[in-house]
Amino acid sequence: MEIEQLPELDRPNVIAAFSGWNDAGQSATTAVRYLIDSWKAHSFAHLDAEEYYSFTDTRPTIRIVNGAERELAWPKNEFYAFAGSGSSPAAVLMLGVEPNLKWRSYCGEIVRLARSLGARRLVTLGSLVTDAVHTRPVPLTGFSTDTGVQSKLASRNIGRSSYEGPTGIVGVLHDAARRAEIPTASVWAATPYYLGSTPNPKTAFGILDALDEALELHLNLSELRIVAEEFERQVSLAVRDNSEIQQQIRALEERYDAQGGGAQLAQQPQAELPEAGSIIADIETLLREQRDEPDG
Repeated sequence: MEIEQLPELDRPNVIAAFSGWNDAGQSATTAVRYLIDSWKAHSFAHLDAEEYYSFTDTRPTIRIVNGAERELAWPKNEFYAFAGSGSSPAAVLMLGVEPNLKWRSYCGEIVRLARSLGARRLVTLGSLVTDAVHTRPVPLTGFSTDTGVQSKLASRNIGRSSYEGPTGIVGVLHDAARRAEIPTASVWAATPYYLGSTPNPKTAFGILDALDEALELHLNLSELRIVAEEFERQVSLAVRDNSEIQQQIRALEERYDAQGGGAQLAQQPQAELPEAGSIIADIETLLREQRDEPDG
């Protein structure tokens, strides 16, 4: 790990999200980016991509800057520090890319940094594709080894996932933290299967809204709430002329309402879900058109 300067923080929460398998709809990484921007957190360390990636599987990317210059970007694993402000506690925020290689070494570096900073807990965020529905509250699962945090999650009817099977880097990181005797917490959101890979700000809002209460972060989520509500409106607009999808959405709404909430929907294995069909393309086209519309 390359550290510019180790920040002096008072028992920070270490909050991490990883793009890839653990990040359906980019919900978890969007949530952490929101925290970085809101808190104006500054970068202080990163992990060397050379050690942890097979670049034929996780490739670097090229983009054009200033109209002509080509810029190469490697998979990033960046750490940001927030010293705390008012009633908001200190935090270290990690944005990473799920690695291809040396998972135990990768997690070991994160855990060692957390211990060196005197972290009060390690918190991971994640999201998965299920048969949730965009017109209802975001289904969440979560847990914490801290009894106080766990009770706050339970008070919102956020329970542990019953999933058993292959895990992503989040599961391995939690195991490493447990072995290092660092308290942990995790919050996962469910994003509707018919949205595919479309970035979902509503699930990001759901994650942060739960995390805000559980960790007493005292966040201002008003801006993200507005974006989430607009996203829901645009998705409903995109599907209004698709009778097949409308029928599926009504069935999902009835199932959600019959269960009295979405806790079970956050746990359905992805393999059981139907195909999304053309809805993804319809939604992405609508959202692109919305972004491209001139102001005023």
